[in-house]
Amino acid sequence: MPDPAVIPHDEVRRIAALQRYAILDTPRDGAFDRITQIAARIFNVPIAIVSLVDHDRIWFKSHHGLDVAEIGREPGLCASAILGEAAWIVTEAHVDPRTLANPLVAGAFGLRFYAGVPLRTHDGYNLGTLCVIDQAPREITTEEIAQLEDLAGLVMEQMELRLAARRSAERVAIIQREVDHRLVNNLNTLSLMLMMQQDEVVDLLARHQLRDAASRISAIADLHRAFLTTGWGAADDPAPERAAGLTYLRRLCIKLSEMLGGRIEVAGTEIILHPLQVQSLGLIVHELAMNALKHGGRRIVIRLATTGDGRHKLTVSDDGPGLPDGFDPWDESHGGVGMSIVVAMTEQLEGELTFDSPTAGGVTFAVSFPATLAGR
Repeated sequence: MPDPAVIPHDEVRRIAALQRYAILDTPRDGAFDRITQIAARIFNVPIAIVSLVDHDRIWFKSHHGLDVAEIGREPGLCASAILGEAAWIVTEAHVDPRTLANPLVAGAFGLRFYAGVPLRTHDGYNLGTLCVIDQAPREITTEEIAQLEDLAGLVMEQMELRLAARRSAERVAIIQREVDHRLVNNLNTLSLMLMMQQDEVVDLLARHQLRDAASRISAIADLHRAFLTTGWGAADDPAPERAAGLTYLRRLCIKLSEMLGGRIEVAGTEIILHPLQVQSLGLIVHELAMNALKHGGRRIVIRLATTGDGRHKLTVSDDGPGLPDGFDPWDESHGGVGMSIVVAMTEQLEGELTFDSPTAGGVTFAVSFPATLAGR
């Protein structure tokens, strides 16, 4: 337990304030490292630290000139430095009664000089310090203390910026989840309305077109729901920044097999993709699988792989009767709405669509696309 004499009176609230920044045990950061480098250079000292005082330890966000990343709250001098608002200065630790018996002073480390300025939040909590340390005694001027305070202010600005960015991302994620769920609900409502409308239509072709449109809209809703809720946590989790493409396709194809009544196999390499890429691949697979099964295919094989040239490749093969002579997927009169969706999603992937249909039957569609979307 830390010495009660160095526990701030508002310790519980102070720790809560520290935790809201979610900074403890995060990786080293160039912005904080530059500040400690500048502090060490200005004061001509070997050690400069950005410290954060936790329950029972002092953790270093940046530690210039020191190999360790944390020490116990005792005997750390930063625990004393956060007790007030002013800089905490020790010019000669060997004779200062506050530090004379401190192990960092009396022991092998040989601390002689310490100057620490509290890292104070906008609501008045001292989270830690920006401190400079030397193993030789020295004096410090009022102007130098002001410089250290300015650098401590830069540390807090960095922490506030990161907190604001994280909160902004959380707000965007909440809005995105609401938009996603409303989209799914609206698509399902539209699909239901089209299905109800077909019952009132006499013309068989029009009925078929309404039923086909309702089915496609429902499928898009299912794809979107599967992406939001399958394999990446609970439905109310934030949308992932990256997603496992092969895992998604496998889980999607289980649903497609149940819905379409065919045999769909998925193989290949697990590839981490942007969510837009995953959703586009899902729509391509859905349309090609539905077309294959509708035209007599019994077995569909889907493969996702990296081609080694900064690109990935999706192939969808079936054992159906093949494609008619003169088939052109870019001509809607040949491929219909389904192929139009495949072409559109390929373009969204910034990819290239090719196909091969041997005379013996069957067809293989391939989509080659860059590993990274432009601007993502």
